[in-house]
Amino acid sequence: MKILYTNAHSHNGGGHTTYIASLARAFQGEHQITVAAPVTSRLYQQAQQIPGVQVWNTSFSTRVKPMLLEVLALRVLLQEERFDLVHVNGSSDHRQLMLARRGLSHSPRIVWTKHNTMPVGSLGNQMRAWAGTDGAIGVCDYVARQLMDSGYRARPVQMIRLGVDTGRFCPPSDKARAQARRELLGELPDGVCVLGSVGGTDRAKGWLTLVQALARLPISQRGRFRVLVAGDPLRGALKQEMDALRMGPYVVFPGLVEDPRRILAASDVGFVLSSQEAGSYAVCESLAMGLPTLVSSAGGLPELVRDGVDGWVVPVGDVDALRRWLLARLAGPLDGAMAASARGRAQALFSLSECARQTMDFYRRVGARSGSASI
Repeated sequence: MKILYTNAHSHNGGGHTTYIASLARAFQGEHQITVAAPVTSRLYQQAQQIPGVQVWNTSFSTRVKPMLLEVLALRVLLQEERFDLVHVNGSSDHRQLMLARRGLSHSPRIVWTKHNTMPVGSLGNQMRAWAGTDGAIGVCDYVARQLMDSGYRARPVQMIRLGVDTGRFCPPSDKARAQARRELLGELPDGVCVLGSVGGTDRAKGWLTLVQALARLPISQRGRFRVLVAGDPLRGALKQEMDALRMGPYVVFPGLVEDPRRILAASDVGFVLSSQEAGSYAVCESLAMGLPTLVSSAGGLPELVRDGVDGWVVPVGDVDALRRWLLARLAGPLDGAMAASARGRAQALFSLSECARQTMDFYRRVGARSGSASI
């Protein structure tokens, strides 16, 4: 099968980058894979390093004039390469592919993965559902229900959970854990609980709520915790709010990291406390590393963690609930059974090979429904 993956993010790209790069690696060799993304993006750089994958530079602009030029260039690409299927991952690339394939004698199928919990009832979504989608994937039950309650229900819709390489993301040795903690946090007193997140530093990721809760503890109790938050450097109002809390001794920002395993290896508990979230690679990776994981009740997050079994679920944005959770952690060491349960949860639910298998099965289902013999 000839597959084109598209993504409009021009810089880091977060989970979109991980998702597309993972599928490209899984299918490369057996299928012909092309990735279209801005040359400045992390996805473009990663895709270039996957043997056999072709990479094409485009920006997926939203302004009319450059968008039309990009659509024409995409149309030429579709005509020349004769892709069987295009897998889009956002609204701007979805829109352009819908326009680019119109009227082609060899028109590729379009599959869209919805990665967020934003509403899908807009006019633009209705147009894309009608004229630019042959199948839609939701990365959690919450998102799949959104799709089934919208115009996309006229097309095949399937929930396929994110997949991580549980061989690569696995519990660290005691030596690796101690080394990661020293490198990131220096020498810590015994009994300090490190809370780590690789979900990013955007306000919507909810990490500031955890810091606010920590700030409400007496100083003697704050010292029992450290918070690690990987992501873009803080700027503007968010940095000012963080500075105003005067929590610098307890919170460490290592910046964007190439390998999230180092952050998680240094941690005792993983956390993602987003105000809105669908599937979360940060949660999947945390569980795979054997970390009991703290999540908010937003979107699809409660589907990933079983409260009290392999982690905890707290109300979105509830500082008092997080303060109570922190106080409960002071009562004694973490239950080792939770770590084993977290690891088992990831192996059972977030297998990369299973995600790839289900995705390819869905491609074929979409192709068969559309009468595409090449798929």
